[in-house]
Amino acid sequence: MDLKDQWVNFRIRDVYIPEPQKLLTELHGNDILQGRVVAFSDNEMHDGCFVVLEVEGIREPLVVPMKKVLSVL
Repeated sequence: MDLKDQWVNFRIRDVYIPEPQKLLTELHGNDILQGRVVAFSDNEMHDGCFVVLEVEGIREPLVVPMKKVLSVL
């Protein structure tokens, strides 16, 4: 089968080059997510307060610097 110039489907996790993390950052690095604050930490040694967020569709909690939170709904 000649695949040249054909569109194909594939999973991001199966990409060999560039690393999937770099690919995701390039594709979605500016996307805005919405999450529920479940905890926060005040750690001055690491540039201030962080929030721990639960985001629908993501298994692990996310940790984001409080100063990077764009808005409160």
